[in-house]
Amino acid sequence: MKDVLEFLIKLENNNDRDWFEKNKPEFKKVQLQFKERFQYLESLMKTHDDLDNSKIFRIYRDVRFSKNKLPYKTHFSGSFHRRKPQLRGGYYVHIQPKNKSFIAAGFWDPNKEDLLRIRKEFEMDDQEIRDILNINAFKSVWGEMEGDELKTAPRDFDKQHKAIDLIRKKQFIFTKKLTDKEVLSKNFETQVSQNFKTIRPFFDYMSDVLTTNLNGEILI
Repeated sequence: MKDVLEFLIKLENNNDRDWFEKNKPEFKKVQLQFKERFQYLESLMKTHDDLDNSKIFRIYRDVRFSKNKLPYKTHFSGSFHRRKPQLRGGYYVHIQPKNKSFIAAGFWDPNKEDLLRIRKEFEMDDQEIRDILNINAFKSVWGEMEGDELKTAPRDFDKQHKAIDLIRKKQFIFTKKLTDKEVLSKNFETQVSQNFKTIRPFFDYMSDVLTTNLNGEILI
């Protein structure tokens, strides 16, 4: 990953099309390196999870609706998704120099139906999810759940409900920051795979919620 980080630093300092075109061969080289490491990580993850899709994101930024007109991202990233409809949740890897790398897992953009189902589950019983979030091994890796949330209760939910802190969430995300030293370590992919493995109690719970109704009857 050393070449990857070094190229990204240079790109950050020369984020324009002329420089990028002149250095396209180096970009292709480090892009391939990232792809190979990403695929190796995927192979490790498939030993403990069932993935149906992976994606490496393009380096080119969509500047059409952004005030930031710099043409290139200064990171490499990719995602893995679990096999639907039985399994839910996704993983994300973000490699960026100067200790800005991180991994993430969870639900970035649940559709309206899934979001309502999750909220209804929290409304009915929030103890199981709280127990999961407080597992020591889980919390030591991922910390607190993050993500956008409403300022008040969603429509038709009691704003005084004891689980309103969970009910008003619109995203259910966990992130773990990574140092350059961690990214450059020989066992980087193994460690990331193990970190992702610790999210499974949360994913198993959410998958169960999203494949059953409130009576516990299976929908798929």
